[in-house]
Amino acid sequence: MTKADVLIIGSGVAALQLAKRLRDDKNVIIITKSFLKNGNSNLAQGGIAAAIGKNDHPDSHFADTLEAGGFHNDRAAVLAVTKEAPDLIEELSEEGCRFDTDEQGGLLLGMEGAHSENRIVHGGGDATGRRIMEHLASAAAGKCTIFENTFVFDLIIDSSGRCIGAKGKNADGNIESFFANHVVLATGGCGQLYSHTSNAETVTGDGIALAYKAGAEIADMEFVQFHPTLLYLNGKTHGLISEAVRGDGGRLVTEAGVPIMEGVHPMGDLAPRHIVAQKIYDYLREGTSIYLDVSAIKNFAERFPTITALCEKNHVEWKSRIPVAPGSHFLMGGVKTDLIGRTSIKGLYAIGEAACTGLHGANRLASNSLLEGLFMGKKLSEWINEGRRDEVGIEFTEIRRPLSGCIRLPEIKDIKRTMMENTGIVRSEEGLLKQKRWLESFQLEEWLNADLGHLNFEEMTRAFMLITSWLITDSALKRTESRGGHFRSDHPCEKNHDWMGRQIIQKRNDQNEQIETAVAT
Repeated sequence: MTKADVLIIGSGVAALQLAKRLRDDKNVIIITKSFLKNGNSNLAQGGIAAAIGKNDHPDSHFADTLEAGGFHNDRAAVLAVTKEAPDLIEELSEEGCRFDTDEQGGLLLGMEGAHSENRIVHGGGDATGRRIMEHLASAAAGKCTIFENTFVFDLIIDSSGRCIGAKGKNADGNIESFFANHVVLATGGCGQLYSHTSNAETVTGDGIALAYKAGAEIADMEFVQFHPTLLYLNGKTHGLISEAVRGDGGRLVTEAGVPIMEGVHPMGDLAPRHIVAQKIYDYLREGTSIYLDVSAIKNFAERFPTITALCEKNHVEWKSRIPVAPGSHFLMGGVKTDLIGRTSIKGLYAIGEAACTGLHGANRLASNSLLEGLFMGKKLSEWINEGRRDEVGIEFTEIRRPLSGCIRLPEIKDIKRTMMENTGIVRSEEGLLKQKRWLESFQLEEWLNADLGHLNFEEMTRAFMLITSWLITDSALKRTESRGGHFRSDHPCEKNHDWMGRQIIQKRNDQNEQIETAVAT
């Protein structure tokens, strides 16, 4: 048995920001099922969105976030995060985190899809996530104890319903119980549920499944963002091609060089991600390959060294056109929390992509993810630092039961294939019902209440992928409208992208009027 003040499950930007900012007298433990930097945060090519340009304002960032999110966002959450974004950038810079600068020494601000201004702060060109992770890991070093290669398979809930710890299994097969005043899920999203994805291999929805098994409220699971441009070769995706490439002048074209986004949306190639992804998907389904033409971008290799290396590794001649396809990228839903990170279970918190604060709405605005992790890690640290240091009791009610002998799990490859086919970019009632029946055929209720301690890492992963896949599919079936990252082909309204564009622009104009009125008063 190991005790701590704060137990953090996961090791991305949100987790390390929290650990770094906790008081030195706090006993902090980080548990990660792989290695500290093996996750989505380290892979993030995009930057951090912040309204720090001369002609920019947080209110504009606020409006862009609402528009990209299909106006499904929690406006208070959006307002709080967009207002604090410039300060978060300034704090990181003052701490020594190096961001890209222009010739005058000011921050170099890039453009990405659905943004109305250049406001994306990058580090190392397209290696922002790695640079921030290195900075945070260095700052957090010595402040916490790290358990790597330890798979958390259960949350410990006491007889009052409070979360007081978690159970983990290490690579040697040994099980250990960790107890803490504050248990934090920072496990990321669930991109690996799909066959085409930009996500790290570790991102399989574990934290969301853990929370659901424990009885926590889950929200907005139907909203899965598919990034429009992943490197695509021989029917497989091989890594992310950042949206910043289109922000710098990259254009989506057919093999014949015909632009595909003209007339689809007023912002063209920089339209919100779900619109671009759906358009590429339509072409691919008809057998037409799509490419990202980067010939207009000067010094591409210097501007995008990570993408250049990815293309060269896969023998792609990047100087002209890069073959692309959409893939799962980000989950807007997750464990429902407030802006501190508190869940519906006392003692349990969630931050980063595992959480659903309402910031992203139905579709995340580009480069708001690292921003959210930094914001939530900071806010939760402030709340914990101000709180009491109550000792955690170790009496709890064991609610898990052994599995029956006949219970089965689906294969990972089958989960990924069927989720892509039935609960992917384009969905229908028929496909969603088919997927839900298939997932439930694996005795889902048994897995929700079972003790998973006897399983190995791969089996635990399959169990959590099953649960999280069901949450997405069930939510997608219940939402019959099309909105943001959730597109129903059997809902007629959003089949016409021109109609969507007109509606978005009208809503944006209405929103701008409201903002101008608010600023004036």
